[in-house]
Amino acid sequence: MTIKRIPTVLSNYQEDDSAEPRGCGRNCLGKCCLPVSKLPLYSFKGDADPRNSSAGTDEPPPDFFLNSLLLGQWEDRMSRGLFRYDVTACETKVIPGAYGFIAQLNEGRRLKKRPTEFRIDRVLQPFDPSKFNFTKVGQEEVLFCFEAGKGRKTCFLESATVGEENSFNVVAINVSPIEYGHVLLIPLVSDCLPQQIDPNSFLLALHMAVEAGSPYFRLGYNSLGAFATINHLHFQAYFLSMPFPVERAPTQRIPVAKGLCQTGVKISRMLNYPVRGLVYEGGNSLRDLSDVVSKSCMCLQDNNIPFNVLISDSGWRIFLFPQCYAEKQALGEVSEELLDTQVNPAVWEISGHMVLKRKKDFEGATEQYALRLLAEVSLSEARFEEVKAYIFEELAESEKEKMELKKKENPLFQSSALATHHLVEGLLVMQ
Repeated sequence: MTIKRIPTVLSNYQEDDSAEPRGCGRNCLGKCCLPVSKLPLYSFKGDADPRNSSAGTDEPPPDFFLNSLLLGQWEDRMSRGLFRYDVTACETKVIPGAYGFIAQLNEGRRLKKRPTEFRIDRVLQPFDPSKFNFTKVGQEEVLFCFEAGKGRKTCFLESATVGEENSFNVVAINVSPIEYGHVLLIPLVSDCLPQQIDPNSFLLALHMAVEAGSPYFRLGYNSLGAFATINHLHFQAYFLSMPFPVERAPTQRIPVAKGLCQTGVKISRMLNYPVRGLVYEGGNSLRDLSDVVSKSCMCLQDNNIPFNVLISDSGWRIFLFPQCYAEKQALGEVSEELLDTQVNPAVWEISGHMVLKRKKDFEGATEQYALRLLAEVSLSEARFEEVKAYIFEELAESEKEKMELKKKENPLFQSSALATHHLVEGLLVMQ
């Protein structure tokens, strides 16, 4: 890939070298330094359906966000030695077999990755400022701020004032990267939100996938208890120019209630894949898709069920995986052979990108090993059906509340909209 570079912001204090230091002097992302800083700012258009929008003559070209901005600035930080190791030197191979699992040897991640600092048996935990969080990150690790624009045009500013009244979404490098271009999307960084999904932050992640516009740039999310290592709201993303095994797996459409069907979101379950999961696609708008998926995630959070999310196909296909590996590990139900590999199966491993930390594991990696590991991640069929019922009950209740609100706002709202039976693409669906 040819990377198009843009001017690099070397310092947030380059306007006046003689000025007194501002903030705490560490140039961090905390409320001490961020409000008096200037950072690059990318504003995306607020179009309800980015698929139907087109770039104007004064907007950046379509490949600007991914190639020129994100990857170009990521390479700049690599040249400045900000990463803990050179991930581009890591060996990668496709494991022979029907699934096409991808294996990477990443010894640096085992030696230099930050340890987990919270309980793994609670999906919802309050933010703890005494633990490591992203407000302590230096601004040299930030690539740019990522915000919704006020109009329908995309805009990029090399230097924008943050200000005391704003809490910006920032895109920063992952200093312990898994793959080329590995970054973190941190919503409202100075608000110190804990690691839990909400509709607005999830919609922001989908917009980032849309702006990247490449099927090879995916975003991932790990809940607490599903191998998130920092309890500060963030999504991960990186570029890998090959399909993930999970993206090729067959699926089976799940009939949904009429109210949910009106959103245009299709929900399926994974077939013939070692981890049971749900797939969400389409939607009348990106907001509709985001609302359905985020409500599903919030249902899992409220029921203390750890989960992982993969955002694929430029934001229009999302995989949701409830999982139980940490629980089995705590109960002593995972074999010592698997534990010895020190692989924590989070969103990337579940998707089929196995990040292996020992050379002997990489050299001896087989499809059977990957299947054994992922089988320990997956819920049983009975438990998965139970969890699926939780999610669909929550979605149905949410749509019912929406309809009730519409009835209150519009007395002419037709009661026929509440019919209990209807046909969707030849399937009889019960509400």
